[in-house]
Formats: sequence, C-alpha cells, structure tokens
Amino acid sequence: MNQEIRKKLDHITDILWAGGVTNPVTYIEQISYLIYLKLLDEAENERELQGKLMNGNNKRLFPGQSERYRWSKWRFNSGEKLRNFLRDDVFPYMSTGLLKDEPQIAEYFRDAVLEIVDPNVLKQVIDEIDAINFRRLGPDEKGDIFEYLLTHLGQSALNGQFRTPRQIRSMMVELVDPDFGDTIYDPACGTGGFLIDSLEYVLAKYSEKPKEIPIYGEDWLLQKYLTKQADGAKKTENDKEIEIPESFLGDMKKDIPNLQTYRKGNGDKIPNWELLEGSLFGIDVSRQMMRIATMNMVLHGVPKSNIKRANTLSDLGGLSDEDLKRKYKVILSNPPFAGVLPQDSIRKDLPTNSKKSELLFLGVMMEALAQGGRCAIVVPEGLLFGSSGAHIELRRKLVEEFDLLAVISLPAGVFKPYAGVKTGVLVFRKPKGDIKKDVSRKIWFYEIKNDGFDPDKITGGGRPETPKQNDIPDLISQWKKYKAKDFTDAPGIEANTILPSGSDEARCWWVSQDSIIKSDYNLGSGRYKPQIAEKIPTEDATELIKNAIKVEVEVADLLKRLLKEVS
Repeated sequence: MNQEIRKKLDHITDILWAGGVTNPVTYIEQISYLIYLKLLDEAENERELQGKLMNGNNKRLFPGQSERYRWSKWRFNSGEKLRNFLRDDVFPYMSTGLLKDEPQIAEYFRDAVLEIVDPNVLKQVIDEIDAINFRRLGPDEKGDIFEYLLTHLGQSALNGQFRTPRQIRSMMVELVDPDFGDTIYDPACGTGGFLIDSLEYVLAKYSEKPKEIPIYGEDWLLQKYLTKQADGAKKTENDKEIEIPESFLGDMKKDIPNLQTYRKGNGDKIPNWELLEGSLFGIDVSRQMMRIATMNMVLHGVPKSNIKRANTLSDLGGLSDEDLKRKYKVILSNPPFAGVLPQDSIRKDLPTNSKKSELLFLGVMMEALAQGGRCAIVVPEGLLFGSSGAHIELRRKLVEEFDLLAVISLPAGVFKPYAGVKTGVLVFRKPKGDIKKDVSRKIWFYEIKNDGFDPDKITGGGRPETPKQNDIPDLISQWKKYKAKDFTDAPGIEANTILPSGSDEARCWWVSQDSIIKSDYNLGSGRYKPQIAEKIPTEDATELIKNAIKVEVEVADLLKRLLKEVS
C-alpha cells in the first residue's frame, strides 16, 4: 500500500481514538460511512460527465434539490453545522431518499448513527478522507485500504466475532476451488473475508498475469527485499517507487520451502463481471458487520454485493423465501460457536433438532449446498466427537448423506489472542443424486501443527510470523494429489497404524467409513491417529532385574531406619 495513504489511515484512526471513538468495530464503521459518501460523490461526478455525453439522459443519485446531500456540497462546512447536517439530513436522505432507486445503498444506511460527536474530530477525519482520490485507485488499492483498517479487528472481538486468519481463509478457499459461475456463500460472513478471498481467487484464475503474494502481505515481502539490499538501512519514504524483482519471491521460496502464498490478479479474462458480482452472497446477524462487509466488497470492486443482515438460523431472522430456497455451489464460513437459540425460533428445515449454534450452522450449510457443491467450515473440536444424540445424528448425516472429504485439525493457538478454542475444518461436497453407502470409502485426516505463526507468543496484538514452520503448503500439495484421484485414494497411511520406533509423527492418515460408523461417527482426529511404537530396551534383562532388586533393597533399608527413628 502507498505509504502516504497508510499514514492517512493511521492518522484518521488516531484522531478518532483521541476523540473517544475507541472500539475498532465502531470506528471502522464510522470511516465506512464517510468513505461511502465520498465514493458516491465521485460516482456522481462520472454520471454528470456521462449525462453531458448522453444529452442528460441518465439517472442521478442526487437529483435536483437533493444535490445538497453530496459530499462535495457539504464537506467544506465545519463545527456543529457540519455535524448536525451530516447527522440530521445526509444520513436520513441516504436511508430513505434512495430507497426506491438504490435499495442497496438505502439498506446500508438504514439505522446508521453518526457516533463522531465532536465536530472538530469529524472535520479532521473528513479532511483526511477528502484528500484521497478513490477514483484514481484501482480495486486492489481500494481493497488494501479496507484490509488495512480491518487489521485493527485483530486486536479485538465483538460478541465472539473475530476475523479468520488469512492463512486459514486462503487454505480453505483453495480446498474448495471456487470458479467463475459458482455461487459463493457465507452464512455468517462477518467482515466478508471469505467472500473477498474467493473473489480474488477467481480473479487470479482468470488473469493473464496473476501475482503471487506471501500470506504475510506485500509489505512483508518489501521489507524482506529491502533488508537484502546493500542500502536496506536507507529505506526510502515512498515504498511505492520500489519495484521488487519477480525472481525475489522465487529465491525466498527456495530458502523457505514452507512459505505459504496466494495469488492476485486483475481478472482481465473474466467474461462477465456482472455475473461474478452477482454470485457472491453473505449474511450476518450484526448490522455493523453487514456494513463493514458491504464496504469491503465496494472497495474491492463489487458495489452491488449480495450482503444482507439476517439471522440464518431462525425462522424469524429476516430471511426471504428466495434466501431459503437458494442453493450454492461453494460455501465457506467460520461461524460463531457460542450460543443457544430458543427452540421456537429455529428454522424447521435444518437437518438437526439441536439448539446449539455450532450444530445449527453446520446444518444450514448442509441444507444450502447445491448438488455437486463444496463446503469448508471451521467447527469447534467438540462438534467432531460430542456424544449427545444431536451430535451423533448430524455427523451420521454428514458421513452417510454427503461426501465427507477431509477433517483438518487446526493448532490450538490459531485464533489467539482473542480465542484459544481448539478447532478443525470440515470439507465436504453434496453428491449429484443419492450417494451410495460405501463402507470402504476413505475419509482423509490432516493434523496441522504449525500454521506459519508462533503458537505461543503474542506481540503487537497478534502472533509473530514463523514462515519456516507451516504445514499448510504440504496440506495443499497432498490435497492436489487427493483431488487428482477424484478423492478416492486418500494420502497418508491407514488409521491407527503402529509406526516403527523412531519414525516421524504422521501428518495425515485415512479412515474407512466403516470404522467411522462403528465409532459412533466420531470424527476426532486423535481417535484414529497412527502411533509410534516405543523404543525396545537394549539393556540386558538380567542386569535390569539386578538393578531393580538393588533399588528395592535400598528403599527397604531406608524405611527400616526411618521406623527406628519414629518408634
């Protein structure tokens, strides 16, 4: 990201923090409102230009008297006049005046509240945002702006909601392999991370020259490049002028074979952008999260996103009949685990009668998956081996009625610093037609010990990078072999194999469906993990016995002396 823009964003967040807007979710939401108003003003400028070329025959966002609500018309005001006009006039117009012609914009601003109460703080923030010419920035640069703001959420969580780390999102997206034409859905989308990553994955697929990027980001790669240079200590102020040779990342990967990367591209070979834009669907129960996800999509070039505020678990949660009937080819999610819903509120079409949110969310995805569709979901480990009737029955349906491809165990510290719950990832697909019961079918297990970040340390609100210690690239490599055989021949060794003493710990193994069924559909990885035989003693058995007797005699003598002393 351009360092000038980074400094502006840092300055904006510092201003808001000093002005009393200290919750990261709140100040990101407030910045989102203002950025959206600036973007709409820039879009109106383009409409005006097009109107002149078309003799005025184009629809405007701010026609006639409503032009006074445009950013460019009020941004030079100050003091209480600015604050009050924005709060009492602009926000209401955006939520009601555009309801008919621009329902998505109106929905975004519905119930929006300006929480920057200090007029001087508001003026400073508006001035900083006004200095950013978004029209000149590409989708990548706009997206980077919001992704940078979202890093502030890495230090906090709201009602159990927090961002899934990039390395896990990237892994899950690659496992389900979304493609152009697939409908992609996250029923608990939060900030929209899975949808953005899926969008970038598809764009890279359809790009002439995609770029490979470490999961730690382009700035991380730039810093590594600068330290390699003779004048690395004399880092320039404008990092944008520094071009990293394409060969540098390749050289790094030779030094760090486990370096995890993802690809980005401009999607210049996408045949129909509107079709891609309309294929992304996200729902979140929080209006704050819905707004943040919407702005995330807007800044990534998807202004007409299908982001909606609703409760996907409830019959009373605001889902339309169309929402309930729609099926998706790709589903990716890390839903909130904690929570119990009243029985009367829960959707009746879900394949479970549980009231626990983790089971309900898995049920939502099983229900919403289209035939031939793929799903990857983060689940708490307890879901994999819970012994309640609801746990067992849902796992039975998953194993027997779906094609369960993989159970991936994640490290305990993957969601630190704001959660230490042990989790896993389930990857499954819905068969085209009825699945035939095949007890010999293999289910693949993979245990990730390291995910590219230190499992124990927390610095600067997050875990420090450990690029040399990351099992995810190996998992992806093994997955590709598994996929090449249509998921019929799982990599690794058979479950519960006893490995010779001195062997390396198994990373992956497979379990037959029959073994899973006989174990009450238990999907806990530890139940099936191959074990390493203990080292056979090489000492002479006679000597061992003599030494044991000697120790016994010495203990007996000590006890006799102790008895004399106390009697």
